[in-house]
Amino acid sequence: MMILPKEFSEQISVFGSLFCKKVFEQVKVLFLGSLVTVGRRTVCGVLRVVGLSEDRRFHKYHRVLNRAKWSCLRGAKLLLGLLVDTFIDNSSPLIFGIDETIERRWGAKIKARGIYRDAVRSSHSHFVKTSGLRWMSLMLLSPIPWAKRVWALPFFTVLAPSVRYYEESKRSHKKLTDWARQMILQLHRWLPGRQIIVVADGAYTCYELLDSVRQHVSLISPIRLDARLFNSPKANPAGKRGPKPKYGTRQITLEKRLEDGRVKWQEVIIPNWYGKINKKMLITTGKSIWYKSSFPTIELQWVLLKDPEGKLESRAIQCTDLSLSAMDIIDFFIRRWTVEVTFQEVRTHLGVETQRQWSDMAIARTTPLLMGLFSLTTLLAHQLNEQNELTINQSAWYQKEQPTFADAIASVRYQIWRKQKLLTSIFTGDVHNLNDIILKQLILNATRAA
Repeated sequence: MMILPKEFSEQISVFGSLFCKKVFEQVKVLFLGSLVTVGRRTVCGVLRVVGLSEDRRFHKYHRVLNRAKWSCLRGAKLLLGLLVDTFIDNSSPLIFGIDETIERRWGAKIKARGIYRDAVRSSHSHFVKTSGLRWMSLMLLSPIPWAKRVWALPFFTVLAPSVRYYEESKRSHKKLTDWARQMILQLHRWLPGRQIIVVADGAYTCYELLDSVRQHVSLISPIRLDARLFNSPKANPAGKRGPKPKYGTRQITLEKRLEDGRVKWQEVIIPNWYGKINKKMLITTGKSIWYKSSFPTIELQWVLLKDPEGKLESRAIQCTDLSLSAMDIIDFFIRRWTVEVTFQEVRTHLGVETQRQWSDMAIARTTPLLMGLFSLTTLLAHQLNEQNELTINQSAWYQKEQPTFADAIASVRYQIWRKQKLLTSIFTGDVHNLNDIILKQLILNATRAA
């Protein structure tokens, strides 16, 4: 059976408090096998790779997922602590991204399965539906020193069931924004006293969510160009009775500001604009009150961006933190795209969508574990980089200057196989220099020919 390298065991020992001693040994086997397995991440496939295909008590490894008592929530907190301690200093704000993804799964026994829009296969003109599970993931958007770019490191992933699941179980439906609110408030409880900034897409720009989390974290997300924005209310005149007004006069919409000649635009250079280096953009910013009848009143700061070349679509970004600068808001918002990169990486390298668990508890645990495996692999690769053992795999058609996640997991796998001390041959004879043998044979052939 394969064994986990000692230096990796020290990292994993942080999670030992989640399990009893016997279960933790089984967890380390599954962790090791999940790292070195290529292809489907089933429990049986993992056991074959680590050399336990003849173990008649294989069911104990399945029970780690579908029966053993341990908490994913506590594991998420421990993983978050490792990531923050490794990649973020105490004075820097913590930037997080939140988004959902669809794990394509079929099967009548999967209760939480639903029919959703497939964002990968769909386009503006073509709509594609898929059957699967919807997961919401919270990720730390952190610069990786050796990769020299921002990676999205997942640590907290929850299952957001479909509407059909709630109807069949006769429970009230919990919307995506409700799940996001619970996860963000839990994050605030885990990190008391730290400046937290959460970046999301336009689906999370709603009155209720912004109102519930703005006192604890800063939320950055797109806002519609036709949003109802107002000035701050003026104070009541002296002696006037009655409540203070919630909002002032109506502002012109952000859409009209794009064509208004009175608006003053500032030309800025954005270092990394979705893959484009040093992109020139025009921006204008302001503070407004976002209000709609029967909804909470939200005070926010907005940034309007316009491409001077006219090639990119104009867009607006809102932030509930009024003290952040416009460039900081843009920089933090751009990091959101790395969340989509992580979703693709876990499908390609970690086997998400290939697992085959059917019980409710195993389903609720397996995908969050594979998502967290992305962050654990990054931590192990960071440790290898400090030991100068992180390598970059090159190819004739793809030259890389900085390591990617494929290089990170390849280096971790190499280190694991290296520690196994595997023998490739049963013979221990002397190793000869093949060049000398070939040269001697050529000289001999030439002599005979002469």
